Amino acid sequence: MAEQTADKPVVLTCAQPTGKIHLGNYLGAVKNWVRFQDDYECFFGIVDMHSITVPYVPADLRKNTFDLLATYIACGLDPERCHLFLQSHVTGHAELTWVLGCLTPLGRLERMTQFKEKSRKQQDSGSAGFIGSGLLYYPVLMAADILLYNADRVPVGEDQTQHLEITRDIAQKFNETYSPTFKVPEIDVPKTGARIMSLQSPESKMSKSDTNQNGTIYLIDDPKTIRKKIGSAVTDSGSEIRAGADKPGITNLLNIFSAASGQPVEMLERDFAGKTYADFKGAVAEAVVEMLTPVRERYEAIHGDKDYLLSVLRDGSAAAQKRAYKTLSKVWRKAGFVEVPRG
Repeated sequence: MAEQTADKPVVLTCAQPTGKIHLGNYLGAVKNWVRFQDDYECFFGIVDMHSITVPYVPADLRKNTFDLLATYIACGLDPERCHLFLQSHVTGHAELTWVLGCLTPLGRLERMTQFKEKSRKQQDSGSAGFIGSGLLYYPVLMAADILLYNADRVPVGEDQTQHLEITRDIAQKFNETYSPTFKVPEIDVPKTGARIMSLQSPESKMSKSDTNQNGTIYLIDDPKTIRKKIGSAVTDSGSEIRAGADKPGITNLLNIFSAASGQPVEMLERDFAGKTYADFKGAVAEAVVEMLTPVRERYEAIHGDKDYLLSVLRDGSAAAQKRAYKTLSKVWRKAGFVEVPRG
């Protein structure tokens, strides 16, 4: 179990257990989280409570939770160096949501892009008669997730910046209404280089919801599948292997190759000048296979060991709970609640 330290700044980042991690997730986020373990006290949360704001299958949620945890560990998030926890295991996420919700204007929530988009999607799927209020409250729960740990750094993806903006506003509102309590988080979108796009539609980001799954490489795909997906990747007119706005397919493959091999795109362009697309795709595939093989092998070794995974969650959630209680104690006192000493 990772020890809590008083001298390291705290980093917090969370993800929903909604499906398998793909290459874009790994290169754009998880691979960078691994580096945080040296310089920060890290809290990596699996936010399962967020997953029930839209229709779901409980058995799938449990399976996805274990799968995501095993994948995190396989990627290098070491339970001895960080705290891996489950949102529903930590008292404080839901409770703080209520307090913060009482300070959040209803109209602000109704204007959130994600609420409007997901509501529209449910209506289009025939669920117009039931859009749960949890979907509306999603940003407040996310604000509680962040503020509960008073983290020094909260990395988020570009699509989450609106949620972090409302989190900042809620934190400031609480601090003004009562007294300074929460660190107001900065918007921290890591500089991770090129975005990884779909292999079949290189104008769109790689996604687990892509209707053509040949466009998405998952971390636990076997080498044969990876080679097949990259071999069938969309390319561009002409035969030149170079990056450019007019060559989105080859540019995407160059970016993937660069991230997997550690070589700059410019060097790869020189190395493959005059080579065929087939030669180039073969080299890209081998670089990706080499990078992901240790991840897949580690995942296969642990994903079925429920006792081990539960022990990781138990230790990580205990550490998260200890920090959460410190924040809750301050909030309860300032809000005027009569507090009973917690364990």
